[in-house]
Amino acid sequence: MHVLIAPDSFGTALTAREAAARIASGWRRAAPHDEVTACPLSDGGPGFVETLHASLGGSLVAATVAGPLGTAVPAAILVVGDTTYVETAHALGLGLVPADRRDPTLTSTRGAGELIGAAIGTGARRVVVGLGGSSTNDAGAGALVGLGLDAPALAAGGGALADVAAADLVGLRELRERLAGVELVVATDVDVPLLGLQGASAGFAPQKGATPQQAQDLEGALATFAHAAIDALGDALRPDLLAGPSGAGRRLLTAPGAGAAGGLGFGLALLGARLVPGAALVADAVGLDERLAVADVVVTGEGRFDWQSLHGKVTTGVAARALAHAVPAVVLAGEVLVGRRELSAAGVTAAYAVAEGPDEVAVALADAGGSLERRAERVARTWSR
Repeated sequence: MHVLIAPDSFGTALTAREAAARIASGWRRAAPHDEVTACPLSDGGPGFVETLHASLGGSLVAATVAGPLGTAVPAAILVVGDTTYVETAHALGLGLVPADRRDPTLTSTRGAGELIGAAIGTGARRVVVGLGGSSTNDAGAGALVGLGLDAPALAAGGGALADVAAADLVGLRELRERLAGVELVVATDVDVPLLGLQGASAGFAPQKGATPQQAQDLEGALATFAHAAIDALGDALRPDLLAGPSGAGRRLLTAPGAGAAGGLGFGLALLGARLVPGAALVADAVGLDERLAVADVVVTGEGRFDWQSLHGKVTTGVAARALAHAVPAVVLAGEVLVGRRELSAAGVTAAYAVAEGPDEVAVALADAGGSLERRAERVARTWSR
């Protein structure tokens, strides 16, 4: 039996490579006769560069950029021919902010802009930017400063955007023109819009440390910034022939992935970037379809399988491709918070939680690798021939 192990990272507990190794180890212990192949994946978030480097080769270039709180952090740029790949989690990752200092009204995406600028500085004509796992919620305002926009107030975090006006963004059009010669591709980890109940603030700010009131305030601040930026760009945006003059702005606000990484997808789209699903981009790069074609079952996973997983994450991306190959897709996750009907609709054959209840989460996290390995061993006894 050919078993393909293709997980994402498990939050900050395990990288995708570590998770794949643990699942494979547990499976082999229960079913030593099976042929087990590991294929770590990413959706644009943590592990994006590592996963692509393992598949595409290329060279890594070190960089130092501003972290979410302004202190310098190390990052890496993957150079493959005339294309560079960057992972904004290197500069913005939630793990870079201590739990007691997490406040998305203050964290900034400035370092992401600096990282993209460094990638452009290598001479690349195409820059692929992975989004996901961020501690920020500023709609990419800080990244614009990191890329050279002369507006320091935009780098003070999402909470500082409530009073931004178009006059504060007079250099935005020039910045867009300056980057016109570089193809910017943004690989987003989720397909949500900038605003709304499943947007950057309402959907994701709470897990980054925001209180309910702060999440509501951030929604308003991001809306203010977004409309000011659209006004500042004016006719520089590609017109929408069906929706009229204001259609281009609405298209940016509602674009799938605009809300990724606290709205960083939107900020980069202001500069002409093209937003694409990160999970699909990585799956194509590693040849996932070719691997599925010879598999009898695929095991994928992530830290928490919840509503966000249904919006462009690795697990549902793998399940959709597995369905096309008539291969059962099994999900292993720290927690499973999605009902059977949603699982079936996403193409997931079965889902198993490492922690069966809230009380077990802390225990599982204390030995994340061992807990996942033991759960994989039990699942293998069910699925292996």
